Amino acid sequence: MEKKLLLGDEAIAQGALDAGLSGCYAYPGTPSTEIMEYVQKNPLAKEKNIHRTWSTNEKTAMEAALGMSYAGKRAMVCMKHVGLNVAADAFINSAITGVNGGLVVVAADDPSMHSSQNEQDSRFYGKFAMVPVFEPSNQQEAYDMMHQAFNLSEKYLVPVLIRITTRLSHSRSGIETREQREENKLKMPGDPRQFILLPSIARNKYKGLISNQEHFESEAEDSDFNHYFKGTNKKLGIIACGIAYNYFREAFADIHIEHPVLKISQYPLPVDRIRSIADECEEIIVLEEGYPFVEEMLTGILKTQYKIHGRLDGTLPRDGELNADLVGKAFGFPIPETWNVPSVVTGRPPALCPGCGHTDIFIALNEALDEYGKGRVFSDIGCYTLGALDPLNAIDSCVDMGASVTMAMGAADAGLVPAVAFIGDSTFTHSGMTGLLDAVVRNSPVTLIISDNSTTAMTGGQHSAGTGHIDKICLGLGVDPDHLHVVIPLKKHHEENVRILKTELEFKGLSVIIARRECVQTYARRKRLEASAKVKK
Repeated sequence: MEKKLLLGDEAIAQGALDAGLSGCYAYPGTPSTEIMEYVQKNPLAKEKNIHRTWSTNEKTAMEAALGMSYAGKRAMVCMKHVGLNVAADAFINSAITGVNGGLVVVAADDPSMHSSQNEQDSRFYGKFAMVPVFEPSNQQEAYDMMHQAFNLSEKYLVPVLIRITTRLSHSRSGIETREQREENKLKMPGDPRQFILLPSIARNKYKGLISNQEHFESEAEDSDFNHYFKGTNKKLGIIACGIAYNYFREAFADIHIEHPVLKISQYPLPVDRIRSIADECEEIIVLEEGYPFVEEMLTGILKTQYKIHGRLDGTLPRDGELNADLVGKAFGFPIPETWNVPSVVTGRPPALCPGCGHTDIFIALNEALDEYGKGRVFSDIGCYTLGALDPLNAIDSCVDMGASVTMAMGAADAGLVPAVAFIGDSTFTHSGMTGLLDAVVRNSPVTLIISDNSTTAMTGGQHSAGTGHIDKICLGLGVDPDHLHVVIPLKKHHEENVRILKTELEFKGLSVIIARRECVQTYARRKRLEASAKVKK
């Protein structure tokens, strides 16, 4: 046993390593990024040569992890909530194929959209796939659940989903570790057709998944992570899920809890425990981070009419993160006074770093587009999304990874010519390449700008799969070499860059401009490391 002070993300990573992990697969995305980073830096992972390289996107990560599971090893795949959309095809089907070695999928949700496009609740994916789901309420549980999730995955030969949220991911707490388990040995699937989803095989596999549901429910009923606390005041029963249980305990820190409380951290829902608290209490309040997932299911579970409070009836806000104050307010506690920021303090929106290459190419693009007017630049998810703000006001859309290329193509199909797509190098290899192939096939009148800073900058400078390959990828997809340009986004090249942009905007076909300049943050980091290495010599 050893004590460590860890972020929630780090507790998950340490738990996986101690549970006999052989491979971690992930694409960076806040608030999940630190899981892979912890594994990458861990001495044990280096010593055992555990796979820990970033994947091109979440789908490739999910499929590679499934491949490791096929070979009998324990694998973990990590992503943020919207990344699970990208991995969904493989994730849902992995529930049908089942697994061979333990497979745990970690999805980090971002309620309040601190760095995301939506507030999606990944518990729905677990229910959709019909697999067990864990939702830790604290860092110790996050660590312990990794062991239980891998064991459960191998007991029933199914993938297991762990759902965490921003506050758990990025807050620290002390945890106690367990003795490290040895990695699984290489082992082929017992059924040579297990992973072949031809319809006749898939139908039988699906029946098997359905038949396992009663076992998953029984595991949840008996789980130590689901706990019923008796209370004397039966007027109100409290159901608290995952980290919302932590908020609840914080709100009642100095107050005796007289109501019955059901803590839920393992799904499917423990139906018998829910019926027990409902039978005892006149009304129910549901505390959960994210969607009213449990709250909506209670009506079907309880059958008879109970008064249920939560996010749906306005007792708690329908959107945004919960916190101890909001939970306290739901129970009638006074809200503590907050310190008002003086009016002399002006809000400062996020901005691109000083010296960022994105800025220089945006300035050139704005000048080149001046004669055409606004509303023609379809962008994507990355640091460069900040180009939508003052003073640049350079982009007009940001929907999902890779959407810049295909939305520009659709707008051009509608007659908006010229149309411009603006994407980063990591997002391009994540999900922009297929859109570019469509544009090549149609020779769409689109100018694609790939702002290549040779890293995944928005999440901290992780390796970008496209570094050193972007030109060859574009040529390989069929881009006309006469309309493929590499420019350097620096002020001294401004006039030349504007000239190239104007020429390609006038071209009635597909053109690609790669604006290549190293991220200023990774450049500074690299120079510090080089200087440090020289000093050591």
